[in-house]
Amino acid sequence: MIPRYSRKEMASVWSDENKFKVWLEIEILAAEAQCRLGYVPLKSLRNIKKNAAFDTDKILKIEEEVKHDVIAFLTNVGSYIGIDSRFIHLGMTSSDVIDTALSVHMKEAGEIILDDLKKVRDSLYKKAKKYKYLSMIGRTHGVHAEPITLGLKFALWYDEINRNIERWKRAVEVISVGQISGAVGTYEHISPEVEKYICKKLGLKTTKISTQILQRDRHAEYMSVLAIITSSIEKFTTEIRHLQKTETLELEEYFSAGQKGSSAMPHKKNPVTCERLSGLARVLRGNALASFENIALWHERDISHSSVERIIIPDSAILTDYILNQFDKIIENIVVNEDNIRKNLELTNGLLFSQTVLLKLIEKKMKREQAYKIVQTVAMKCWKEKVSFLGLLKKDREVLKYLSHKELDDVFNYDKSKRNIDFIFRRTGIK
Repeated sequence: MIPRYSRKEMASVWSDENKFKVWLEIEILAAEAQCRLGYVPLKSLRNIKKNAAFDTDKILKIEEEVKHDVIAFLTNVGSYIGIDSRFIHLGMTSSDVIDTALSVHMKEAGEIILDDLKKVRDSLYKKAKKYKYLSMIGRTHGVHAEPITLGLKFALWYDEINRNIERWKRAVEVISVGQISGAVGTYEHISPEVEKYICKKLGLKTTKISTQILQRDRHAEYMSVLAIITSSIEKFTTEIRHLQKTETLELEEYFSAGQKGSSAMPHKKNPVTCERLSGLARVLRGNALASFENIALWHERDISHSSVERIIIPDSAILTDYILNQFDKIIENIVVNEDNIRKNLELTNGLLFSQTVLLKLIEKKMKREQAYKIVQTVAMKCWKEKVSFLGLLKKDREVLKYLSHKELDDVFNYDKSKRNIDFIFRRTGIK
């Protein structure tokens, strides 16, 4: 029996060597199950288990001639076993091996990606706690709105990664099934007990029904969640890129010693990794779309999905692993420019407190329409003349009929925007 591993590098999961190892394991397990049912002599099974082996290079060479990967594999394995190779692949068809092995690989890749997601979640958790109370400007439509905290931004991402973890667990569970049902899925030449035995040994469930292949809605769900996960990363990296603009410069992607930003402009420090991850997320969405096209196959099956999956599934798993690890490094090493955060918070001379002033006037029994008009008029004067919003309010006769200078001073207080931070953090599970 080929031992399962605890964790491999993602690329190794999708290597030809690993593919043939799993194929061979399935064939040996099938022979074991057939022996239990009395179709394979015990002596032959022992010979199979002792001598079964393969040579990847020879399999690929045979495939060049026969134009069939499973036949090439069986031919090579048979050369090691001898006469008892007649009991290999008994009553099975190629897709029994290929689809069940693909589920094993997708589950293995899924475990690695789950570890990656948890690592990213932990990094965001730490940043959320560290910057929990650091006030910064919130933006809507790209325009200054009201104060938030940097910790809230990280907490939001933390919460989204948690949802992605749950989505991913479900997607991996959906794909963690096998089928050994023979041509067109009727079990005519093989017992369902063989399928049950193999899947249990591989850590898979048996599908309830198949048509020689597993139905591709399972694979499409897996690919869709990969696209959602990496779209979340694109969202986060796009935000970092916005906040690294020269005019803003609140956050920066770490710029390592010796790194160069531009071949022409030596001063440049560009968010290149964030940009790279944003671009790669588009590849994942394209691959997900291709997986949707694989759902509709002819009758009980064709192989139009096969050539597509040989590219999109390994590539998507490898890319997601890469994207998550790169994003984790970005978060771990992110540069937070607190001086610029404070400067930008005060960029509009206090206009971010306009709603608080509005509500205070309403609280003092001024009609909302009147209060809105007064506050907006003062705000536009503040914006145009670049003077203190608080100073203008303290000179406005209508405002002073309802609010004293002390009450206005009390309105212009960043701490009030933090009064429910602890509540939000508790609800997202950040202690």
